[in-house]
Amino acid sequence: MEHPDLADVDPRSAHPNLHLSGHVISATFCVPYKLGYTPGADWELLPRRGTSALFDSFSYLASSESPWNHTLVGWTGDIDRAVAPNAAKQNGQANSSMGAHPLNKASAPIPMDPREVKAEIPTEQTEYRIPVADRRRLEKQLERDHGGRVAPVWLADEVDKDDTFVLKGQNKWRRYGEHELFTLFHYKMNEPADGRALRRSWADYYYMNKAFADTIMSIYKPGDVILVHDYHLLLLPSLLRQRISSIYVGFFLHIPFPSSEYYRCLTRKKEVLEGVLGANMIGFQAYSYSRHFTSCCTRILGFASSSAGVDAYGAHVAVDVFPIGINAVSTMQSAFGTPELEEKVSALRELYAGKKIIVGRDRLDSIRGVAQKLQAFEIFLERHPEWHEKVVLIQVTSPTSIEDRDEAGDRTAKKIADLVARINGSFGSLSHTPVQHYPQYLSKEEYFALLRVADLGLISSVRDGMNTTALEYVIAQRDSHGPLIISEFSGTAGSLGEAMHINPWDLSGTADAIDIALSMTEDEKASAHDVLFQHVTKNTIQAWTRNYLKRLLTNLAAFDQSLGTPALDKTALLSQYRNSSRRLFMFDYDGTLTPIVKDPQSAIPSDRVIRNLKLLASDPNNAVWIISGRDQAFLDEWMGHISELGLSAEHGSFMREPGSTTWENLAETMDMSWQTKVMDVFQHYTEKTPGSFIERKKIALTWHYRRSDPEFGAYQAGECQRHLEQTVAKNHDVEVMTGKANLEVRPRFVNKGEIAKKLVKEYGDGEGQAPDFVFCLGDDATDEDMFRSLLSSNLPNEHVFAVTVGPSSKQTLAKWHLLEPSDVISAIALLNGQSDGSNAGAVAVVDGAVPESRL
Repeated sequence: MEHPDLADVDPRSAHPNLHLSGHVISATFCVPYKLGYTPGADWELLPRRGTSALFDSFSYLASSESPWNHTLVGWTGDIDRAVAPNAAKQNGQANSSMGAHPLNKASAPIPMDPREVKAEIPTEQTEYRIPVADRRRLEKQLERDHGGRVAPVWLADEVDKDDTFVLKGQNKWRRYGEHELFTLFHYKMNEPADGRALRRSWADYYYMNKAFADTIMSIYKPGDVILVHDYHLLLLPSLLRQRISSIYVGFFLHIPFPSSEYYRCLTRKKEVLEGVLGANMIGFQAYSYSRHFTSCCTRILGFASSSAGVDAYGAHVAVDVFPIGINAVSTMQSAFGTPELEEKVSALRELYAGKKIIVGRDRLDSIRGVAQKLQAFEIFLERHPEWHEKVVLIQVTSPTSIEDRDEAGDRTAKKIADLVARINGSFGSLSHTPVQHYPQYLSKEEYFALLRVADLGLISSVRDGMNTTALEYVIAQRDSHGPLIISEFSGTAGSLGEAMHINPWDLSGTADAIDIALSMTEDEKASAHDVLFQHVTKNTIQAWTRNYLKRLLTNLAAFDQSLGTPALDKTALLSQYRNSSRRLFMFDYDGTLTPIVKDPQSAIPSDRVIRNLKLLASDPNNAVWIISGRDQAFLDEWMGHISELGLSAEHGSFMREPGSTTWENLAETMDMSWQTKVMDVFQHYTEKTPGSFIERKKIALTWHYRRSDPEFGAYQAGECQRHLEQTVAKNHDVEVMTGKANLEVRPRFVNKGEIAKKLVKEYGDGEGQAPDFVFCLGDDATDEDMFRSLLSSNLPNEHVFAVTVGPSSKQTLAKWHLLEPSDVISAIALLNGQSDGSNAGAVAVVDGAVPESRL
């Protein structure tokens, strides 16, 4: 008997260090219902279409099968006036989340009543005024009908004095997500505009995400896990982390993520990436989407990344792939067994007796590839006259979103209608129509009846995140074993290896695939279907939800801040500083006192850096040194005017004592013939790597690639390093060091560690001679030599503050960390007696603890 995973049964026991509350808050764009409003009456709740798999995930989390308590947070959606009960029943409750036309049963694949007339479409009221009592009534109805707690997000344009919410143009909350993000993420570009409407829609998008953050914070308790879903809420993770830095947030994108070359066309590309990077883990439907995302983080934001995730803002953001599934049990129940469904199956088989049925069901927009499907079907009929009047394509196209109902959407609909008319005109007859096109929603019974009678499922999306139709088709074909053809550009294709994969742009290839699929033997169909069926029934939406949460918790535990390098204890730093008299300071320059920039010569110290260094060095008890990889000329130009400052250039190759203007060359007697060989190698890789350049110092040689393509530059650096280590480093006493987007070759005996050892030794080893306060800061591998030297010295641990600059999760010998150069300057200012907001607590504690005689 298989034992369940502890994390599935009791996640709090599986991860005690996380101090979980057992509560999950799911944030999704809309609640699971289309809302109809009548003042003072119960709200009309109609099922929202298009995201059934996601809503099934929420239902599972709220059920007794899940070990979690669950709250769903979602916008109320576009509220309409409530439809009269009889009208809703007459129209089949076909209102969609996108304001689709009600279903006309006379145009359905199985005609119901040809005399029935489509009902009039309700027009949207321009303004709704919703008082507190009606809002509370909706919350109670949602909790009762959904089976779990629901916290609706109200996006009000105005709030009256009596706390009545005034809702006006509700479509604006969709505008940026559906018109900018959705289109670009599916590799479509909008027409250029003056930018004013874009600025307004971005402001609405930000406000909407902020409203979600406000609602979540109103119900959040420490230890809660927040799950954020899809492209409408890309800013939410960062907004939540700004409120609570230790919050647990997972994000999942249900649509594709584009390549960096396409993503960079987004005007708010940095803000969107920074927003989603507030999550602890980001999930995608397919590996290619995750790879595109990490590449964007590197190319656009400059963050280090790998297939495992992104190092951003002092934390590791895990990136992983979670192909989503469906609720196999409820799908099976919907596809089999009800008398009404069996009647429809029989009617369809009788209607298309003797014909092979190809079924397609897509939204009516260009990314679904309906036009490509029809063109391929036309080629199939041209090439294979033996299939004439023996095959029919039933294509159902449900309405798309409001934002796509523009000229482009109209052109798509017209193109499809023209293709249908052309195919039927060329290959049809009085007794046979090869393409049956139904631009509408279907009832659940009609939909599953179609899937069951199909001989072939055909999905030709040109770009798609997940496709539930493919998964539902596999279950509906439990007995018939009809093959499935799916586009290789669908995020679901990677999970369905036994399906036939096509390139929808290759119309000829798709036509051939149709012929092969229709000609397969029963054994071939059964063999392929068995594998697909096992996959779909095993990898359900419930399994997806459990796996996502387990992986999130595992990543939270693995990158728990308590396991990383702790943040610098400023109270201990200030206390030891005030109680000491022989103080030694050693600062790296690039990445420590100033941020890393693309052009090294642009990394000049700010006025605040100069002021604080000068003030610190003016204290006779302080010995302050800048130990940098920079050359003498740079340090002289920008730091040389501070006479009390000690300077070390080229990682310890040169030293300039405080009060002196002359440099001592510590590598003066060394053989430098290796430099010619290294220059030849660096020159070779510079020619092969656009944007790279060589910095020639007096002792060391550095190859920079920070201006190059980040991924190609890193690859070339690895090749160059291996080349040097196998040649020059074997024949000369030099070492090859990796830095921030650079490679440096320098003498092996000269490094920052040797300088640190020398400076400590100059104080002496006797009682009352050794330094009683050492503050050493650096950010890269060359600075680890300093930390190593200090840790191996005889200095008491409480006297040494070895601090790395960067994320707490990076490998280092340092005992403390600060996130970025601005934090370093803040810490120096603290010692200089200049308190800012981040230092106030340390000052208060020390001032209260240190006797007045020592102040």
